[in-house]
Amino acid sequence: MITSFQSPRLLLIGGGAVAKAAEVLAQFGLSRPLVVTDPFMVSSGTVERALAAPLRAAGIDPVLFSDTVPDPTDTVIEAGVAILKSGTFDCLLGFGGGSPMDTAKAMAILAAAPAGAKMRDFKVPAQANAAALPVICVPTTAGTGSEATRFTVITDTERDEKMLIAGLGALPLAAIVDYELTFSVPPRTTADTGIDSLTHALEAFVSKRANDESDEYALRAMRLIAPNLRTVYAEPRNAAARATMMKGATFAGLAFSNSSVALVHGMSRPIGAHFHVPHGLSNAMLLPAVTAFGLNDALPRYAEAARAMGVASAAEGDQAAGAKLVEELTALNRDLAVPTPERHGIDAAKWDGLIPTMAQQALASGSPANNPRVPDAAEIEALYRKVYR
Repeated sequence: MITSFQSPRLLLIGGGAVAKAAEVLAQFGLSRPLVVTDPFMVSSGTVERALAAPLRAAGIDPVLFSDTVPDPTDTVIEAGVAILKSGTFDCLLGFGGGSPMDTAKAMAILAAAPAGAKMRDFKVPAQANAAALPVICVPTTAGTGSEATRFTVITDTERDEKMLIAGLGALPLAAIVDYELTFSVPPRTTADTGIDSLTHALEAFVSKRANDESDEYALRAMRLIAPNLRTVYAEPRNAAARATMMKGATFAGLAFSNSSVALVHGMSRPIGAHFHVPHGLSNAMLLPAVTAFGLNDALPRYAEAARAMGVASAAEGDQAAGAKLVEELTALNRDLAVPTPERHGIDAAKWDGLIPTMAQQALASGSPANNPRVPDAAEIEALYRKVYR
């Protein structure tokens, strides 16, 4: 069997790695970056201290585009492309959480398209394989894995739909993965992005599109993430735990980029689009129930995941290990103070009214088809009702 495996050409991983950004650019003959970041990274001084000032010291004068938003929108992408085309840039540098990195990747894709093209033209099942410029990613959270994936997720503002966009055009040229950038991440974001990365690894492992190579990264990611997630939530300055989480998040990104995500992500995107719930948090709301839904259809896989996470022993049978996995995911939500949609403040009538639309959007994304147990619309609607309270 032939397996295709895609990854950035360079992964620079470790504390202090961001200081070598100029060296990374030089390795590829690049010197005119448009830095895509968010308003907080600018106002907090993080992008200046960690990236812009060291680049200038190395003779590189970066330009910043910081008008990104959580859940990146097609309108922001279009604004970014206008800035991109107004200069003589030779690369994009995504600095921040998943949103700036996804924005940079989408900008590169749209900038390569003919005039008049829209981001929706690249929505799955289309293949977004062309990019106008290379993208280098510097994540500041341990979660999305976007620095290592061939995916970007962009909201269509006219249709209120989160679109999955996939292809080699979204694959970064390089990633600089520096756990020291996560020290100041608040506990809520640490928890949400951490569960996001765990979801990536678990879904990549149980996906119908899993393969031997993605399995290696998924299992290693679960071994790294699961024992450290509670620690980084409770001890934000724990360097060893932060470093392990950051590496695990990148490995989880490599895993799902070469396998796929499944039902959790398919159902999560509409929640983000309609209710503006952070992506990792909406994943967390869904993860225990969706795992229980598909458990018996891939029990050996879920059991192996439980063992990799350290919540079941090698001596335990698959049924016991699978049950412990669901128990652990439920306990993790409790320990990390993950609210239900109701406790998050989402109105019950609005939630119920949008369930049919969200179910159709989840199915249209294609991700539920990768789930061990492939649901129909009625089953997705039932799951949305189940997790509300």
